[in-house]
Amino acid sequence: MSSDNSVTKTKQVGIGENVKIQQLFKLMVENGGSDLHLTVGTPPGLRVNGEIVRVKIPALTAADTKRLIYQILTEEQKNEFEKNLELDFSFGIKGLARFRANVFYSKGGCAAVFRQIPSVIPDFKTLNLPNILLEMTDVSNGIILVTGPTGSGKSTTLAALLDRLNENESGHIITLEDPIEFVHPHKGCIVNQREIGSDTNDFDVAIKSLLRQDPDIVLVGELRDAQTIEAALTIAETGHLVFGTLHTNSCVQTINRLINVFPADEQDQVRTLLSFVLQGVIAQQLIPKTFDSGRVCTMEIMRSTPAIRNLIREDKVHQIYSQMQIGQEKTGMTTMNQSLRRFVENGMIDGDTAMAYSTEPEELAKQLGIKMRTL
Repeated sequence: MSSDNSVTKTKQVGIGENVKIQQLFKLMVENGGSDLHLTVGTPPGLRVNGEIVRVKIPALTAADTKRLIYQILTEEQKNEFEKNLELDFSFGIKGLARFRANVFYSKGGCAAVFRQIPSVIPDFKTLNLPNILLEMTDVSNGIILVTGPTGSGKSTTLAALLDRLNENESGHIITLEDPIEFVHPHKGCIVNQREIGSDTNDFDVAIKSLLRQDPDIVLVGELRDAQTIEAALTIAETGHLVFGTLHTNSCVQTINRLINVFPADEQDQVRTLLSFVLQGVIAQQLIPKTFDSGRVCTMEIMRSTPAIRNLIREDKVHQIYSQMQIGQEKTGMTTMNQSLRRFVENGMIDGDTAMAYSTEPEELAKQLGIKMRTL
């Protein structure tokens, strides 16, 4: 990307010995950036409204990136990074923000990506989240999944939902995170947040210990493999409310992923268990506004009605999408195309942008009256 796209709201900063990484964090916050990228051979990059823009300073050398990154690492973290060649952690800068970091090597040089985490837990109403999500979480047990690609706001949505439960319930919330992002204070609930690597050495051991810690509400973070998914389903089956995330783009894809991660001879049993414990799936995307700065959050919402539970049990997941479109005024469900169409009609995004983010573009083209391009 050319220098014409560089951030221009702040002064040009030299990359001399006196430059501190805190200056780059401040630059990111002041410009509304979500991520800071440091790597050799290019100036620092900020992700602003979904796009990478360069800071107007010279390209970083290998010595620059190492010096900047090592300014925020403890000796223990430096040793772990040099041993494992990558490192995940989170940290806060007083008066500025919290950050999630991934440090790694690229072509022999140090590189890192820092994600900004708001210091204040986002309010449900401020995020303009649909009220149907509150109804979905007004249950005592089961599993609710928030899915979407990296950077789609899953953690923010989950934080807002947990905060509402924290305010309105009297129980025990426990989270397993890698790393901890939003810090939840004790409100109506007692909240224990455990970070992999600092509060527990092993995710699998920690999740097996959860049931001995008297939880009511559990956040297990990303459901990354069959063992984690099985543990989350078991916790939900034993009378607890479980939240988790997956990097899937639709509700149907999410259910298929949960089932297909298991061996074929176990899938019938998983379908049965999932049909009982799944409360709902929220698949979301953050899409740049076409005619203004900022982004909009599009959501596909599926609730586990008796009909959908039956389709899961009978291995007819492909029929769930059609079922989601029946009786929506009563169920509150919506498809991604319906969400995209509303933003087009409201003038937030244009038709071409909506088509680019649609999981069912042919259907959306018909709804918008757009003729599909053929190769």
